[in-house]
Amino acid sequence: MSLFSEVPAAPPIEVFKLSRDFREDPCDKKVSLGVGAYRDDEGKPWVLPVVKKMEKKLHEDIDKNSINHEYLPILGLEPFSTAATKMLLGTNSKAIQEGRAFGVQSLSGTGALRNGAEFCNKMLKQTVFYVSTPTWGNHNSIFLKSGFLEARKYRYWNNESKGFDFEGMMEDLKNAPENAVIILHAVAHNPTGIDPTQEQWKAIADIMQERKLFPFFDCAYQGFASGDLDKDAWAVRYFADDRGFELFCAQSFSKNFGLYNERCGNLSFVLKSSDNIVNINSQLTVIIRGAYSNPPAHGCRIVEGVLNDSNLYNEWKESIKIMSGRIMSMRQGLRERLEKLNTPGKWNHITDQIGMFSFTGMNPDMVSYLVKEKHIYLLSNGRISVAGLNPSNIDYVAESMNEAV
Repeated sequence: MSLFSEVPAAPPIEVFKLSRDFREDPCDKKVSLGVGAYRDDEGKPWVLPVVKKMEKKLHEDIDKNSINHEYLPILGLEPFSTAATKMLLGTNSKAIQEGRAFGVQSLSGTGALRNGAEFCNKMLKQTVFYVSTPTWGNHNSIFLKSGFLEARKYRYWNNESKGFDFEGMMEDLKNAPENAVIILHAVAHNPTGIDPTQEQWKAIADIMQERKLFPFFDCAYQGFASGDLDKDAWAVRYFADDRGFELFCAQSFSKNFGLYNERCGNLSFVLKSSDNIVNINSQLTVIIRGAYSNPPAHGCRIVEGVLNDSNLYNEWKESIKIMSGRIMSMRQGLRERLEKLNTPGKWNHITDQIGMFSFTGMNPDMVSYLVKEKHIYLLSNGRISVAGLNPSNIDYVAESMNEAV
C-alpha cells in the first residue's frame, strides 16, 4: 500500500472552483462574477498601459545588462518598499519623516499578512486575532497557520439593513482582550463593500486605544476603490499619524496594477520610534528565509518604476480612475435595472457599497438558482465581483437576479 493512500481530499476553495466550473461550462450566456479580477467592457483582462511601458523598459534594461535575474535581498527591493510605504502613508507622513515607518516586500497581500502574522505571534507573543463577520476567506487560515491560537469575530454586516453594524463592532471591540490583533479592511471591505465613515473610524480608534488593541490593516484596493489614492488610505493615515498607533499594513498591488500573477506586495510598519528597526528586520529576515527565502523581482520593479516616475505615476492614476469609474457605473446600472424590474426588496446598498465587490444580500437558494439555472457564477454568500459586469451581460444578470429573488 502506498504511503499516500490515506491522504484525504481537502475541500475545494470556493472562488477557484467557481472559476473552473465557469471555464468548463459550455453555455453561451454564462457570466463569471466570482473571482476578484478586473475586466473591461468586453469582459477581458486589462493590462494597464503603464505596465506595458515598464515591461518594455525592463526588457531594454536587461539587454543593456543594467538589471539581471540575480536574487533580490531577502527583505526585497528596498526602493519598491520605500515607494509603496510612501504611497500608503502619504508624502507628508510624520512617521516617514521621523524615520519610524518602513516596508518589507512580500508575496502580495497574502504574503504580507503571513509575514506580519508570524512576526506578531513569534516576536510580540500575540495569540488572539479578530476578523470581521464576514471577512476575506483567507484571513483565518493565514493567522492560524502562523501560530495564533484563537480566532474571534467582530460584527460588521447587518443583514437586515444591508449595511455596517457599527454598534455591534464597537461592542465586540470593547470586549476584546488587551493586545489582541484586530484585522481591519483599510478600504473597500471584502466581501461587503461597506466601509466605516470617517467619524466611525475615529470611534473605532478610540476603543482600540482604550483597550490596547493592535491594528493590522489589509489594504488590497488603494486607489481602486474610489479612484483616489489619498481618500482610500484615509483610515490607515489617521491611525498612523493622527492617533499615533503602532501598526502593520499588508498592501497588495494585484488589483490597482492588475499584477495578479506577479504576487507583488508590501508589509508596511509604523512604529513609535526607529530605535529597533534593525532588530525587527533581522527577525523578519529569519521568518522569510524559512518561508520562501527571496521574493520575485518582475512585479515589484514594475510598481517601483511607476511610483518613482512622475509621468508614469500620473498615467497610472488615470488608469485607476478608469477602472474604479467603470465599476461604479456598473453598480449604478445594476441597481437601476433591478429597481426598474420592481425586484422585491431595496437595492440602494449596491451603490452604497464601494470597490470591486457587492454583497447582494441574496441567500444560498437564490445563488444556487443563478448558478445552476442561469449559469451566473457567484459566491454562495451572495458576493459578486462588479468588475465582471459589462454592457453585454448586465441586463441578463439583472433579469436573472429578478427571477431568483
